[in-house]
Amino acid sequence: MRINTVFEALSHPVRRQILTLLKSGPMSAGELAGHFDLTKPTLSVHFNKLRDAELVAMERRGTSLIYHLNMSILEEALSGLLGKKDQTP
Repeated sequence: MRINTVFEALSHPVRRQILTLLKSGPMSAGELAGHFDLTKPTLSVHFNKLRDAELVAMERRGTSLIYHLNMSILEEALSGLLGKKDQTP
């Protein structure tokens, strides 16, 4: 995990809202999309940024994409920010 990648992913309000929604449990891409007035391609960009930062994991169930929150990455990023753990630049 690169701390800069995580904080870049967290810099956008839509991505932060996606993470907030996932706190209650896994959700499909369609369920998440229902909370936003954005196009599918735009949401896909946000999902990919979150996946690249490892803040969410995705699994395919039939034709659905299910997203899960990865809390351990958030905890690592905060630890790195607070200087509790060495991070590579």
